[in-house]
Amino acid sequence: MSQVQHTERQIKAEFEKLHQFLREEEEARLAALREEEEQKSRIMKEKIENIKGHISTLTAKITAIEKIMDTEDTSSLQSYKNTKERAQCTLQDPELLSGARIDVAKHLGNLKFRVWEKMLEMVQYTPVVLDPNTVRTYVSLSDDLTTVRHTGTDHKYPDNPERFSNCVSVLGSEGFTSGKHSWEVKVGNKLSWDIGVVKESISRKGSISYSPGRGFWVLMLRNGDKYRAAGVTDLTLKRKPQSIRVQLDYDRGEVSFFDSSDMSLIYTSKDTFTESVFPYFCPHLKGDKNEGPLQICPVKISVKVMSNQ
Repeated sequence: MSQVQHTERQIKAEFEKLHQFLREEEEARLAALREEEEQKSRIMKEKIENIKGHISTLTAKITAIEKIMDTEDTSSLQSYKNTKERAQCTLQDPELLSGARIDVAKHLGNLKFRVWEKMLEMVQYTPVVLDPNTVRTYVSLSDDLTTVRHTGTDHKYPDNPERFSNCVSVLGSEGFTSGKHSWEVKVGNKLSWDIGVVKESISRKGSISYSPGRGFWVLMLRNGDKYRAAGVTDLTLKRKPQSIRVQLDYDRGEVSFFDSSDMSLIYTSKDTFTESVFPYFCPHLKGDKNEGPLQICPVKISVKVMSNQ
């Protein structure tokens, strides 16, 4: 399958998820409307049946009075007062009940916003996505471009200039030339990995040697317990992090690494950036053991409605 066909298939799949969500949300809201209609129809039917009962009682009383009035029996006439009292009717004119109408505002008010707000529950945002044009042939990416795995299998990608030829690495799709940026990488119990930032002009062909002087500001793990700031110093950590937060401050020339569980600082590298820098990921494979991927974690999305005042 060509790159265009694969990308087209993924675009259609993502839009189908959105279409399915909208179809289900539409049906749920129409069902709520129908349920309200049925509920209020039942209430109105109960009221109508109650009125019919009063009318039936009144009709019976009128019939009884008419029979009395048709007789010339004096004793019956003498009981007129009692009959009149029995004929008193307390039935009131029917009134339109409060809330009898459909609550249109509940169903239509801010409808698009409410649906969009709910859509956030199914939508994920990751601050960094991976560039498939940079991965080495033994590396594969997830369809949403947030997970990288060393498969040990040659995928026969074309050898374009952006692609790493020897190092099992991949770059983020977007480079940075200013500002502050951060992303979190789930590393789990992998025994070896490299995570950090590299400058755009690094060599991507042939062997690679990590050091800030060569444009690599990278945190490394080897053999499950040996951490190192590449080209700088060995590190001693109190525990094995399950995820690493990378924080870039381009203007101050700082790349910091944190244990995401408590945001304890692991290491900060200081330098001067003079070109675009890119997020960097290298998921090593320990022998023939597939230890799982490196995954860029999504961030929480929230909506804040601002008042006009």
